[in-house]
Amino acid sequence: MTGIDSIGVSAYTIPTERPESDGTLEWDSTTIVLVEARGGGEVGVGYTYGHQSAAGIVSGKLADVVKGNDVTAVGAAWAAMWHEVRNLGQTGVVAMAISAVDVALWDLKARVFGKPLVDVLDAVHDSTPVYGSGGFCSYTDSELADQLSGWVEAGIPRVKMKVGRDPQRDHERLAVARKAVGDDVELFVDANGAFNRSEAIRWAAIYAAHDVRWYEEPVSSDDLEGMHLIRQRAPGGVEVTSGEYGWNLPYFQRMLDAGAVDCLQADVTRCGGISGLKRVGALCDARSMDLSAHCAPQVSAHACTALWHLRHLEYFHTHNRIEHLVFDGCLEPVSGGVLRPDRSRPGMGLAVKRDDIEKWRVS
Repeated sequence: MTGIDSIGVSAYTIPTERPESDGTLEWDSTTIVLVEARGGGEVGVGYTYGHQSAAGIVSGKLADVVKGNDVTAVGAAWAAMWHEVRNLGQTGVVAMAISAVDVALWDLKARVFGKPLVDVLDAVHDSTPVYGSGGFCSYTDSELADQLSGWVEAGIPRVKMKVGRDPQRDHERLAVARKAVGDDVELFVDANGAFNRSEAIRWAAIYAAHDVRWYEEPVSSDDLEGMHLIRQRAPGGVEVTSGEYGWNLPYFQRMLDAGAVDCLQADVTRCGGISGLKRVGALCDARSMDLSAHCAPQVSAHACTALWHLRHLEYFHTHNRIEHLVFDGCLEPVSGGVLRPDRSRPGMGLAVKRDDIEKWRVS
């Protein structure tokens, strides 16, 4: 048996290029919590996006649970972590901490075997389709057009914009977006729960007039009855989606049982890591429903290859920028708008730029 020697963790708060906002939140920085799992002479890397307090949960609660486990038995370590946090609660920063450790353990396992992560995960796809995501409400019309058209020029045939902060201005923003990307590109919107039920239904018809195909979180993702209602009332061709705030399997089961979505979403850095994402994928498989991955493109690009009913991955501007600042070896979209893992490199193929990121360390 090759054992896990140690779990290290650090956190870095990185300023955005400019203030960013969606329908319900504003921010000017993002924190990445970085986990490094050591064993067998290798180091596996994992991470999550959230408050730096997740680092304290990793070091104070999870590290000792995982240490000494066989590096090949990721599932056993995953189950042990969930058991250990029973009295802390199994959602929020706790789930993020578990997710980051789980990703690091999968990366470590692949590196110990000397294989790319996609092979260790027994991938069913060789690449992950992406959609460009950003289009923040804080952008000017010209900034919005430039970002969306830039993704199209890079070969990504799907783009998403934020809506709902100033609904009256959204009429103009939708027109700007459609003109920028042309008629052949899929246009998605994300309200981040900004609307009430009646507003969300009214906007569904407006979005349909702009040939919007993807209507994300029109109301709060906790309002499953409202999500189901909007899904019933939305014009044909407008898919209602949600799930990025799912922490554990019961959350996703309730959302699916409520008939709340046309396509489920999950975030590998929130839902229990790669081990959790694969289990969410199984829930979708049982319903022949597609699963779309939320953000964290470098780890998601690998994890998504193991999802049978994969739709696509959110290539989120903020996370993509941060991951290029933090890691060497980041994947770039290739022809057709996909991220294709590099099978010539072990694990995820990422290396931490330690000297570059030290100035942002907060934990």
